[in-house]
Amino acid sequence: MTLPLPKRIINHMITVLYFARLREALGRSSETIALPAAVSDVEGLRALLVARGGEWEQELAPSKPVRAAVNQAMAHGDTQVADGDEVAFFPPVTGG
Repeated sequence: MTLPLPKRIINHMITVLYFARLREALGRSSETIALPAAVSDVEGLRALLVARGGEWEQELAPSKPVRAAVNQAMAHGDTQVADGDEVAFFPPVTGG
């Protein structure tokens, strides 16, 4: 008989970095966040931040073009986020 895995009791701590227009609009370049047990990926983290309302909702809305990286590797919404990870949010970069 297999016992169910216990639910996470201690929140995972991650570092979130904001670059370019996000840093300016949100008024910070980084923060440490204790992730609720329900947040396990980049999409969930972004939704958590959007739920703060105000500038957070405007700048990180799903309709806004925002890129993410986890531990300096490009990430998608379903990329998992784990304890100790560094997640960066930034606008798309264009150039010539």
